[in-house]
Amino acid sequence: MRPSLTTLLRPLSTITKTSNTSFFTLNRRSMATTTDPINPTNTRIGWIGTGVMGRSMCSHLIKAGYSLTIFTRTQSKAQPLLDLGAQFAPSPLSVASSSDVVFSIVGYPSDVRSVLIGPSGALNSLRPGGVLVDMTTSDPSLAVEISSAASAKGCSAVDAPVSGGDRGAKTGTLAIFAGGEESTIRRLQPLFDCLGKVNYMGGPGKGQFAKLANQITISSTMVGLVEGMIYAHKAGLDVGLYLNAISTGAAGSKSLDLYGNRILGRDFEAGFFVNHFVKDLGICLMECQNMGLALPGLALAHQLYISLQAHGEGNLGTQALILALERLNNTSLEPKKPPSS
Repeated sequence: MRPSLTTLLRPLSTITKTSNTSFFTLNRRSMATTTDPINPTNTRIGWIGTGVMGRSMCSHLIKAGYSLTIFTRTQSKAQPLLDLGAQFAPSPLSVASSSDVVFSIVGYPSDVRSVLIGPSGALNSLRPGGVLVDMTTSDPSLAVEISSAASAKGCSAVDAPVSGGDRGAKTGTLAIFAGGEESTIRRLQPLFDCLGKVNYMGGPGKGQFAKLANQITISSTMVGLVEGMIYAHKAGLDVGLYLNAISTGAAGSKSLDLYGNRILGRDFEAGFFVNHFVKDLGICLMECQNMGLALPGLALAHQLYISLQAHGEGNLGTQALILALERLNNTSLEPKKPPSS
């Protein structure tokens, strides 16, 4: 049960330590200053969003010894993290009141705006010197806006979207594209090290620009991967042998390593949702329009992924792109079932 509004408005000194209000007890502890080193003793972490990626990323920080206060719209999704010792807060505002550094990884730019700088967003209760770290793939212009809003309150903001999918999140091997003040990103290094490898890309918004370029590269790589598989299948090749053969040559890629066997096994469970990839590619196309860029490969990939949405497949993983190519060519890589006796 969440605490009532009356409970929330009571002085902190009158709130007892219970499972429903334990996130407030964190707020009584002394907060770190901007000169304190980042470590489990000094640093309180907030986390907003515990979906496919966020849940695994958050768990690495807990296992490293950090105290975490988390918020997600569906509390049941956070239960594995609560079992590890995290505290649940009823809003982003409450998360930030108990934290020195607040991470977010949510679905869409509108969600980013809401949880960070909206009326009940984290920035409204983040102490001076606190840091917002948004790991959602989002609009570069929104990242700049959040950075400016944070600076106006004596805080900092970093845009740090990630690449590597659910496997990278689970193994702590994500590529992290960081934009913001370099000194802030250097200070956060111990936290980023729990999640993967951080790459400094420049000032506010540059992390998002780097991630969008990454998505452009992946989109065309995925088209090439599934087209090659369709071609090999129609040519009568054993597609598994074909994938193994190309994996050590010039056609080898991370996409092949991550998704080749999943596609063959008809495993379309989302490590990264089609819906979110369509969102990312749409942002890329808008940025291209702003820049006067023509990237036809990006536009084609965007259309193919939209076709998956049209068939109700938006909640599948990006490897489901094979389904679009199968429909275009009236074929299927799915093994034929033996006739029933």
